Amino acid sequence: MRGLTDTLAKAAEHEQLVFLCSFQKEESVILDELLGAAPHTRVVTIDTGVLFPETLQTWRAFEERFGVHVDVEDAAGPWTGPEHCCGDAKVAALERALSGADAWITGIRREQSPTRANAQPVEWDEKRSMWKYNPLADWTERDLWKRIHERDLPYHPLHDQGYASIGCAPCTQPGTGRDGRWAGTDKVECGLHVA
Repeated sequence: MRGLTDTLAKAAEHEQLVFLCSFQKEESVILDELLGAAPHTRVVTIDTGVLFPETLQTWRAFEERFGVHVDVEDAAGPWTGPEHCCGDAKVAALERALSGADAWITGIRREQSPTRANAQPVEWDEKRSMWKYNPLADWTERDLWKRIHERDLPYHPLHDQGYASIGCAPCTQPGTGRDGRWAGTDKVECGLHVA
């Protein structure tokens, strides 16, 4: 489909490549193609210590289906609400994950939110001085679900319960786009993808 294969082929040219994985539908679609194109990719997740049990279940399903080991960067600590936890702790974990990397891959899609509407398949990450690949930038929800069903890919069960985007259990509720993340607040990004 649009952009995925070509973008991952470009990303594969980097020797030190990191894929940031949160076990959502986007990551399932990417992993399905990524490991064939770039088996040297380091797959990393950020564990805040307050993930849904279903996220941990999906994590295991991804490792089994794709035959990949997922490295963990710990962002756990005392949970004090979305205004504190998912800023500094998650960003510090991301910086550790990207240490020594030439480039990173994300599941960002333009359709997810206004803050992501201008995402390009390939971007220069000024903050980290490396390339950032968003191979699903122009994919729609429909595109994702078509691929998941065509290939019988594992996906997070909370997607079937109205959660379009899934973060930590205390802050996430069902919603379209990223509306369910930090429900009841004006927050739309955790800090990982803010320039």
